[in-house]
Amino acid sequence: MRKYETVFICDPDLQEKDRGQFFDKVKQIVERENGFITDFDDWGSRKLAYEIRKKPRGHYVCMTYGGNGELVKELERNFRLTDEVMKFMTIVLAKDVSREELEQERKDNAAKSQQKAEAAQEAESSEEELQSTGTETE
Repeated sequence: MRKYETVFICDPDLQEKDRGQFFDKVKQIVERENGFITDFDDWGSRKLAYEIRKKPRGHYVCMTYGGNGELVKELERNFRLTDEVMKFMTIVLAKDVSREELEQERKDNAAKSQQKAEAAQEAESSEEELQSTGTETE
């Protein structure tokens, strides 16, 4: 099994619901082709270096997964057929990985995401406390 990373840029005008449905479709393709997703990172909407399809912005997604060449072919074939994806690029990160290594990486990524979420929540609550104490002294 190989480890791949695919970055794709979606149409920024897609509604949140439609974007979520498309992401689910991509995940289903990976699962159907016996792949294993280790990380699905939604980077959000960003300005493009140049216009694609007359649009200055795009919604970026980075997906790291394990699978074979047939999986990549099927995924990229679906990207070409759909209007939701404006650009995509796939690279090989590792040529020989086991499913157990990918499962461990998924667990590590989930733990990191949870730590980031907790840190953000903690920072937000401390900011609220500072604001509330600042208004009381004034």
